Amino acid sequence: MDKVELRFLRITYSHTHAGAYALILSELEGDRRLPIIIGGVEAQAIAIQVENIKPARPLTHDLFKNVADTLGITLKEVIINDLVEGIFHAKLVLDQNGHEVEIDARSSDAIALALRFDCPIHTYEFILSAAGLKVEEGEEEAEESKTTAKAEKKAASMTIEELRSKLEEALDNEDYERASKIRDEIKKREGTN
Repeated sequence: MDKVELRFLRITYSHTHAGAYALILSELEGDRRLPIIIGGVEAQAIAIQVENIKPARPLTHDLFKNVADTLGITLKEVIINDLVEGIFHAKLVLDQNGHEVEIDARSSDAIALALRFDCPIHTYEFILSAAGLKVEEGEEEAEESKTTAKAEKKAASMTIEELRSKLEEALDNEDYERASKIRDEIKKREGTN
């Protein structure tokens, strides 16, 4: 089967599933996107890695990486290998001293680990053909611009103290994606003062 390499593109709120997020992977050499619906906890596990937020204690995926590093296990690649009734399945391809093992995983966990191990993410052409979306040139940038403009307008109306309060609230709720955006706005304002 033909494998296609993917890269992490972003996480966004799902417009079709209330309370869920869409993990968007992009074809490395092409213009198709693979959206995977994931829950809030899974989105946070990915977002804190992407945003380079360091939690006080290791989260589950960080713990897995620490154990693997200690035992000399390398995550060689992640493969999104099946699509059953709208659910993506994945496998981890691990290597320990030349011994390769494949382990079944949820796609969200597999991606969270791929980002921590900085390893390739693949899928098969039949999955990308069935579930991939072709993005027209300029369409993606326009959507991102609208979302960013809305968030910036709301943040601009808050004082630094209000932003710090919102940051604490986001951290207390373990909403690391939101926390990183608030942190960036605070840094931007403090840098201009």
